Amino acid sequence: MAGAEGPAGRQSELEPVVSLVDVLEEDEELENEACAVLGGSDSEKCSYSQGSVKRQALYACGTCTPKGEEPAGICLACSYECHGSHKLFELYTKRNFHCDCGNSKFKNLECKLFPDKAKINSGNKYNDNFFGLYCICKRPYPDPEDEIPDEMIQCVVCEDWFHGRHLGAIPPESGDFQEMVCQACMKRCSFLWAYAAQLAVTKVSAEEDGLALNVDGIGDEEVTKPENGDHHDSPLKEDVPEHAKDAVKAVKTEQIMNHTVFKNQHLNTESQSGCKFQDLKAKHFIKKDTATFWPLNWRSKLCTCKDCMKMYGDLDVLFLTDEYDTVLAYENKGKVDQAAGRTDPLMDTLNSMNRVQQVELICEYNDLKTELKDYLKRFADEGTVVKREDIQQFFEEFQSKKRRRVDGMQYYCS
Repeated sequence: MAGAEGPAGRQSELEPVVSLVDVLEEDEELENEACAVLGGSDSEKCSYSQGSVKRQALYACGTCTPKGEEPAGICLACSYECHGSHKLFELYTKRNFHCDCGNSKFKNLECKLFPDKAKINSGNKYNDNFFGLYCICKRPYPDPEDEIPDEMIQCVVCEDWFHGRHLGAIPPESGDFQEMVCQACMKRCSFLWAYAAQLAVTKVSAEEDGLALNVDGIGDEEVTKPENGDHHDSPLKEDVPEHAKDAVKAVKTEQIMNHTVFKNQHLNTESQSGCKFQDLKAKHFIKKDTATFWPLNWRSKLCTCKDCMKMYGDLDVLFLTDEYDTVLAYENKGKVDQAAGRTDPLMDTLNSMNRVQQVELICEYNDLKTELKDYLKRFADEGTVVKREDIQQFFEEFQSKKRRRVDGMQYYCS
């Protein structure tokens, strides 16, 4: 029958054809992602000897410390060496943590890499993540019962992970913000609202009636009055006549534009007291029951005067003033460590040889490259797919030719 295809033809259409370049590029991308996630963590030595590590890749063992037991965290090396066949929860990264592997929380397990640990690491902080539960909904991730596609975002303060739909605000596009502070942490660290009005990345959206725009915290939520007591409430939506809607919208738009220009200029100036926070606190800003989203380098805008540093210490958030605390800095460290440790196997082999061996290896490499190129060119000219058996056949023929060349050589000595 004209146009009919055999089983082989139909199979070739169903099977995706991937080039070697595609495979190498994908492998390199996965390697880079792994290095970013691991942040340069040592895969062979337990991190306990380093003390309270600023940031490291952490895991929880559902086999050794299931729900109902005390929570515990283990380092990368211990996850391989001591818990390789166990059920592990990947915690990504936690700050200021001592590896718990083998301490009193583990009843029947001794750490193979560093058994001489204290019974309890009192400085460690734990949450439901250590039992594989996340967000305010306390669900696992991935959740087989959750049919709603959603991304998980980590709070930079409490380091829990949250569904985007459970943050009280619509998250901006993932590339538009660098860090997130969840609702609960914004309540506990309410000083951040003074900065949020000027710094936070807010999703801009028009109200359904077209009257109001919500930008950088300007809205009808709880208003914090300036310290001098002056305060002017915005008119409620229902009090605005229909014919005045366009005029109100124009005024709102102008206010937003002025506010946007003003906010960055204002943050670069300090009040007479030398405290940027007190200066911002005296201005009009909004407190909401939502998470906030922050741009790159927003932490550098936080005031570091004596009073503010004491406030951060009392709230246990001094890490917000540390530029190396960010997850971005952690990921970059992993990439830098990877680049520094990356070596070329061929060059390492050449450097270990004498001059004669180097010449012979280079000649063999050039022969292999030339013959492989000619062999693969035939498939390219015919438009056919290279199969596993084709590659095996090539190397068998190449080895056979090499043996014939070696057997036919004559050696002379003087």
